[in-house]
Amino acid sequence: MSVFKTKSFKYFKNLIIGVGAAIVLLGALFKLESWEFASEMLIIGLTTEAIIFLMLGLLGPEPDYYWHKLYPGLDDYNSRIQPLTAGPNPNMPEVAPLHGDVVERQLGGMLTELQSMSKSLGALKALQEVDFSGTQEQVKSMSNFYTKMNEAMSDMAKSAEDVRAYKDQLSSLNKNLGSLNTVYGNMLTAMSNIGRQ
Repeated sequence: MSVFKTKSFKYFKNLIIGVGAAIVLLGALFKLESWEFASEMLIIGLTTEAIIFLMLGLLGPEPDYYWHKLYPGLDDYNSRIQPLTAGPNPNMPEVAPLHGDVVERQLGGMLTELQSMSKSLGALKALQEVDFSGTQEQVKSMSNFYTKMNEAMSDMAKSAEDVRAYKDQLSSLNKNLGSLNTVYGNMLTAMSNIGRQ
């Protein structure tokens, strides 16, 4: 294993970058304030940073992702790798190798599902954009209609009660008239009896 890939070297590299940046910032502060040793601090800090950046440019990026450890060679399109290549397992069925065509097929299925979801979301957006601005007026009109209808029904109920009361009064008047007729008939009879005597 290379020295540059060890954890201690990575820690040392980050330490040197941080210390160099701190010295550069302090040198800039000293320079702005015209304090002593400003030029020396800037020279030391900028030289340290230049060395670090040169080293970073020469070493190149370090692949630190975990999937590369499980699927080495995945960054090569034509590689034919087995998932979790720890060797054959007699209890597990053979898994088809993973390569560019398999990945493209699986991504194609995902793309179809995403397109279907996009259509569904488009339908929801269209429903969201429906104009409901006149709905409040329509609800208000319906409410007024039902209020008037209830008033009319109440008036009809009162009218029915008035008709019933009128009918009862007519019935009472008929009874009174019958009684009056009887009294009048009795008076006529009494008067005719008085006239005979």
